[in-house]
Amino acid sequence: MKKKYKRLLILIPVFIAVFSISVYILFLNNGKAYSSKDFNIETYRSSVDKDGDGIDDQTDILQSTKEYIATNPKYKSEYYIGGYPTGEYGVCTDVVGYALKNSGYDLMTLLNEDVTENPEDYDIDEPDINIDFRRVKNLIVYFNHTAQSLTTDINDIEQWQGGDIIVFGDHIGIVSNKRNSEGQPFVIHHAYPGQPEYEEDLFGRPINFYGDIAGHFRIS
Repeated sequence: MKKKYKRLLILIPVFIAVFSISVYILFLNNGKAYSSKDFNIETYRSSVDKDGDGIDDQTDILQSTKEYIATNPKYKSEYYIGGYPTGEYGVCTDVVGYALKNSGYDLMTLLNEDVTENPEDYDIDEPDINIDFRRVKNLIVYFNHTAQSLTTDINDIEQWQGGDIIVFGDHIGIVSNKRNSEGQPFVIHHAYPGQPEYEEDLFGRPINFYGDIAGHFRIS
C-alpha cells in the first residue's frame, strides 16, 4: 500500500505539470503575431461602404469585430426578443452578427428575407426572425447564397484576409488580420465560457477542437 501511495504522490505533480503545459499551449499561447506585409500579401479593401462611414466594408467588419470583443462578452446561449443579445452576453454567431450590423448589414433581417425567398434551402420548420440568424447551420446557407465563397485551404494564405468569415461545422468566427509564423490567420471567435482570448492562433496549435473548415466567405 505504501508503494502505491508513493507512486501516486510522484504521478500527481507530473500529471499537473503536463496538464498545465498542455493548457498553456492549447489555450493561452498564441505565439508571435505577424501581418500580411510579412508575407508580401496585399491587404484587401472592399469597393463597398455599406453604412457610408468612410470605411470600406472589409475593414469595417474587422474593426467592428474587434470593437465587439473588446467589451469582453460572456458566453451564454439565450433567446432574445429583438434578436440581438442585450447586455454583456453572446455566443459565436453574435461575433459575426454584431460585426456585420455595425458595418451596415442587419443580418437578422437579411437572413429572414432569404429564408422567406428560399425556404427549401433551409432546414427550418417554423421561421423565427429572432433566432434563425444566430444559428450556424442557417448562416452557412445564407452566406453561400449572398457572399463570395473562397478557399478552405488554410495554407493558401494569400486568399485569407482580415474581415472574412470562417465556419467550422457548428462554430463560426471572423478572420483576423494577425497571422502565425506560417502565414495562417488568427481567428476572432467566442466558443465557451471563460475563454481567455477571443483572437487566437487556432491553426498553429497541435489540436483543432473545431473540426474541418466548412466555409470561408467574404461580404462582397
